[in-house]
Order: sequence, then C-alpha cells, then structure tokens
Amino acid sequence: MNVRNNGFVPAAVLLRPAEVVDVDGMVQCVQMAYQHFVARIGQPPAPMLDDYARLIHERMVFVAMAASTVAGVLVLRETDEGFLLDNVAVHPTYQRQGIGKMLLDHAEQCALAAGHDSIFLYTNELMVENRYLYARIGYREYDRRTEQGLSRIYMRKHLVAV
Repeated sequence: MNVRNNGFVPAAVLLRPAEVVDVDGMVQCVQMAYQHFVARIGQPPAPMLDDYARLIHERMVFVAMAASTVAGVLVLRETDEGFLLDNVAVHPTYQRQGIGKMLLDHAEQCALAAGHDSIFLYTNELMVENRYLYARIGYREYDRRTEQGLSRIYMRKHLVAV
C-alpha cells in the first residue's frame, strides 16, 4: 500500500509489510535511529537488540521504503495489556519528512482495525525527546516500570475511529 500523509510524505515512500529480504535494511535503520541514545542510557536500547528476522514472523512489522532503502520500521503486537506500538524508527537520512508520522498513523489504524480503542508504548525515561513527541501527539503517561534493568515510561493514546 502506498500511504501518503496529507502530502508530507514523499510520494516515492511505500509502506508495506516487512519481508525477510528487508531484515538487513531494517537492522541498519534501527541501529542508525537509536545510536545516539546508547551513550545516554549506557547500553543499546532494546530495539537495537531485537531479532528482526524472527519479529517478521511473530509480530506485525512494516517498512517504509524509499526506493530500495528501508527508511522506517514499525513493529506492532497485541498483548494482554492492549495494542502495543513496540517500535517505530526512522533512519536519520529520512527524518523530518513525515515518515515517522505516517508510521504512527498506520499503527493507530492497525489498532482500530484490530478492535482496540487505544494504543500504548513504552520508552526509556532518558529518551526525553521521544516522551515529548508522544505527549504532543496525544499519548499520556500511565505507568513507570523497571524492566530488564531499564527505567521505562508507559504511555497510552485513546483512539477515535473516523
């Protein structure tokens, strides 16, 4: 599916389900997107450690393709707690072009299509710019947890079907 987001995303960006052939590009995209957080939190963020070949088979995984390059990655899944936005990453080369918003909008559409009235995510408490972005687009903090030695902030956004 070629998803455009109010004209902000270049027409050449294609959003589609991830395939095994995308794994190397996905890993590179995620590594580049999260690299600047490593020094701040003292270890690689969890998405940098994920096995994307496995995730493609176990979760809802999408890629935003710019020509033959993985420009963005989206990982979603249903949990006992609700519909989880597990990971959203945009390669730095493609940031500030609307791809992140396209991926976040798609995540919300997937949550609604799966029958959920909200979507949730978690982010490291030291990733303050992520927390600010998510708050700005309607996510509200509802919990703080320490998991795998990481201090995480859980945020939820209530969705309205249009």
